[in-house]
Amino acid sequence: MPENKPLPVSIPRPQVLTEKALAAFERFSHIEAVSGIALLIAAIVALVWANSSFAESYEHLWHTQITIGYGEASVSRSLHFLVNDGLMTIFFLVVGAEIRQEIHDGALASFKMALLPMGAALGGVVVPALIYIAINHGTAASNGWAVPTATDIAFAVGVLALLGKSIPGGVRVLLLALAIIDDIVAILIIAVFYTASLDYTGIAIASGGILLLLMFQRMGLSRMALYILPGAIIWYGLLKTGVHPTLAGVLLGLMSPVRSMPMTERPLDMIQRNFHDLLDRFSAKDTPDQSVAKPLKELLQAQREMLSPVQRIQMTLHPWVAFCIMPLFALANAGVSFAGADLDNALSQHVFIAVVLALVVGKPVGVILASYVLVKMKMCELPTGVTWPGIVLVGLLAGIGFTMSIFIASLAFDDAALLAAAKLSVLCASAAAAIVGLTWGALRRSAKPQQAELKSE
Repeated sequence: MPENKPLPVSIPRPQVLTEKALAAFERFSHIEAVSGIALLIAAIVALVWANSSFAESYEHLWHTQITIGYGEASVSRSLHFLVNDGLMTIFFLVVGAEIRQEIHDGALASFKMALLPMGAALGGVVVPALIYIAINHGTAASNGWAVPTATDIAFAVGVLALLGKSIPGGVRVLLLALAIIDDIVAILIIAVFYTASLDYTGIAIASGGILLLLMFQRMGLSRMALYILPGAIIWYGLLKTGVHPTLAGVLLGLMSPVRSMPMTERPLDMIQRNFHDLLDRFSAKDTPDQSVAKPLKELLQAQREMLSPVQRIQMTLHPWVAFCIMPLFALANAGVSFAGADLDNALSQHVFIAVVLALVVGKPVGVILASYVLVKMKMCELPTGVTWPGIVLVGLLAGIGFTMSIFIASLAFDDAALLAAAKLSVLCASAAAAIVGLTWGALRRSAKPQQAELKSE
């Protein structure tokens, strides 16, 4: 049989340039700090826009109604809702998948290891609430005690990303776990203290979605696209219940399998067998027939199963979350108008001071104190690579309350002046927490090379 010599191929120059540009963009997108910068730029644009002469267009854009329907059945929601309650579910899915991976074989692999973020999160809820109550007890503003208890996961993680890869992975996982628990506690607070009643029909719908998800997993269905259906059912059920529907993303992430689908043959063996099969088929004919369809299909299946579902979720969705969803989220939520915030009023001043102190001081104190007590009592220990300066960094960034705090404020205050003061205080406190956290992280990063030099001497 004559040898099959490769044909000389002349690749068009536009194709070469396109491939180089895409490769450069891929390298650029994997720089951790870039996603944080994109988030920060989007937040600044939103803030300037909302306080400019074009502020009306900002409000009009995010209140634009998007209608989806067929025939007489239709659903109409604002663009702001679709970003916050729709797209952010994908962000929480990725976060949940990361936490699931760490529970399986990482920093949260045992109850003793998971106790640290759980205790730190509770400390970061209790201390800020106590500070707020101490300042506003017995006044008309006391109902806002839960405003400084929440941590905005998207912004906290985005700010941490600005510090780059010099921050140990364990610190990021700890912040993620703490923020997830923090937000779950905030959702429970909303359900108990700020919701008139829960719709139990929604709980039944969400439970049905969870059962369908488990059934798909038992059936060995491993394509991510198939899980859109149970995910959508869980999302709708939580929305109907009155609970923040983005929690559906957390549930899906935490329920994602950490092992590939059971197969009769190892994926690597399947790849090797089908690769040699295809070589033989393509060598025999210049134009192979449809008999190559089966080995090609098995190759794709084996390639997919080389990674577990929880890893595929992170790898596939992370770029979309970092460079599309999170900047959109910042653009939709960072536009807090300073108009209407009258701090001449004594009660508004108390709200402002209480929220700022609770988030900037109370959050880190609660996180650090709870962590210190748990570690010293030997109930848990610091994760590998995490030091006490890392715990301080987590505590400082946990003070970025932002959207969740603003959302709770809108439920807590009927008075427009108090609501405006609460929004302004959350914005100022979150900005201060971010700046202090970045400064602390940068100082610790610059201190490491000096410490290394001293040790080498």
